[in-house]
Amino acid sequence: MESNFWRKLNKPFFVLAPMADVTDWAFRQVIVITGQPDVFYTEFISADGLCSEKGRPRLLPYLKLEENERPIVAQFFGSRPENFYECAGLAVELGFDGIDINMGCPAGKVVKHDSGAGLIKNPELAQEIIRQTKRGAKTLPVSVKTRIGYDKIETENWISKLIEAEPAAITIHGRTMKEMSKVPAHWDEIGKAAALCHKAGITAIGNGDVLSREEAIQKANDYDLDGIMIGRGIFHNPWIFNMNANAVERTPKARKELLIKHINNFLELWGTDKNFNVMKRFVKIYISGWEGAKKLREKLMETKTAAGALELLESDMYESGIL
Repeated sequence: MESNFWRKLNKPFFVLAPMADVTDWAFRQVIVITGQPDVFYTEFISADGLCSEKGRPRLLPYLKLEENERPIVAQFFGSRPENFYECAGLAVELGFDGIDINMGCPAGKVVKHDSGAGLIKNPELAQEIIRQTKRGAKTLPVSVKTRIGYDKIETENWISKLIEAEPAAITIHGRTMKEMSKVPAHWDEIGKAAALCHKAGITAIGNGDVLSREEAIQKANDYDLDGIMIGRGIFHNPWIFNMNANAVERTPKARKELLIKHINNFLELWGTDKNFNVMKRFVKIYISGWEGAKKLREKLMETKTAAGALELLESDMYESGIL
């Protein structure tokens, strides 16, 4: 019997989008504190890499999870059905609640290998990947995150092909691969996809340009969606999933402590294996909204290491009378 957690969620539910170099365990544990979504995703992970002898040890940290993150979905990308089967089995062993197939990444290095959004041009391969992932997933639900077309909008044709393989849920990003993130999301097309999914008994999730919880609820109602996935909105407000929190009211002390927590998590997960520069994209999330924040941000952007950033933050908090 399939254990489909998607069907058990109150609607509309909220999902934190999988984002490269963003939604690792280190960041997800911060979002647990600020107010977690109904569903977490890992970063998207190479199925081919996980199935190679050299790649697996390097990629396993991307699959670190904790009980306080449930339900959590492991997302994989690739083009070899047999590797998706193997990765699905690994996700089962590691205790994930679901498995998602990335069919939406528009990055050239991904697409050119018939992965991510490249699968939109190969519906038969996409269907076989879903089938093999389901076979390896045993009772876990298998979902798909995709777009509304490759170089043109073809929502009905493409979504119908996915539905034939019977995934448990489909997340629809309202742009084509060619459009990247350069145009507003086509929510009318997301609504068309949702109608097709519901007719087949499949959970439908919308994604694209949502920057607040209120907007998410409105979009879910307007386009008959079961849930909304939020990506870049988390950079505008790390409390976006918390119905009781107002980001503007969060004190400088609370924001600095969150960044310190995030950096310590980063060190615990990656040690010195990952370049600290990837953490700098997060600085503005936390260090903004008060006099002196810009100056502190500039200093943090100049730091070279996690240790240097922590020392600067602690010194700033001491000088501010917080410590």
